[in-house]
Amino acid sequence: MVTLRSTAFAAAGLVALLLAAGCGGGSSSSANTTEASGDSYGNCKVSGKRGEFKLNPVVADTLSVQGDLPSPGWWNGDTVAQIKDGYEYCMAANIAYRAGLSKLAIENTPFDALVSGRTQNFDMALAEISITDERKKVVNFSAPYFASNIGVMIKNGTDASAANIKKLRLGVKQGTAGALWVANTLKPEQQPKVFANDPEMSAALQAGQIDAALQDVAIMLGSAQKSNGLLKVAGQFDTGESYGALYPKNSANADTINKIIDQMKSDGTLDKLSADYLAKAFGGDPAAIPQWQAS
Repeated sequence: MVTLRSTAFAAAGLVALLLAAGCGGGSSSSANTTEASGDSYGNCKVSGKRGEFKLNPVVADTLSVQGDLPSPGWWNGDTVAQIKDGYEYCMAANIAYRAGLSKLAIENTPFDALVSGRTQNFDMALAEISITDERKKVVNFSAPYFASNIGVMIKNGTDASAANIKKLRLGVKQGTAGALWVANTLKPEQQPKVFANDPEMSAALQAGQIDAALQDVAIMLGSAQKSNGLLKVAGQFDTGESYGALYPKNSANADTINKIIDQMKSDGTLDKLSADYLAKAFGGDPAAIPQWQAS
């Protein structure tokens, strides 16, 4: 698996905002169901033994997955209906296949609604969600399946560095671990602007409304790759964070899905998904991005 190497505002107020219900309101914007044709879901190539594991999904014969879409490399496509591959989409497809489920239902859900436990009727969520103790109070997580740092994305030509980052106008995504890290650890001089989703934050950066966007480096690299050279990831902060699949609190399927994820880690499936989708989306080696230290 690709592993990424590894006068202040009132942080408590921002933390409360980020953990509370956000402007997304918790309602899903769209949904799509893919029915397997033979042994394939969308463009994904599945592996392992079909039906080796047994689940009790919320919808019969269907793995219902929520995510904050789209996300280059992880969920490829501009709309839910267009998404047919990507690391997390094909990760879900492999789970459905190994559980013997013939359908994969994808639902677009605001990120803050996912991490605050305000969504219902799903089996799991995959949205590059960092595992935190605060989130564990309302949802359950799988073991980590991907490690990530916080990337700093800027518009080409912007003077941004570890030395002046605190003085810049920063943007963060609502409800993310990156937003909490900015509030609690980086502590910039100006309160960051909070965005509901990644495309909105990227657009604000291109428009000059903010000087830098801070979010998981894997996501920032994907966003920069889609900007036609307007944006770049200038640095990354090592936070030691990892992504995990999110389950509804007290999910009866958590242990079984955990076993499938562990199997995919050990048999190389997740490594292959990373090579197939993330390396292309990143447009370069994440390890080559300069490491910045928060002071």
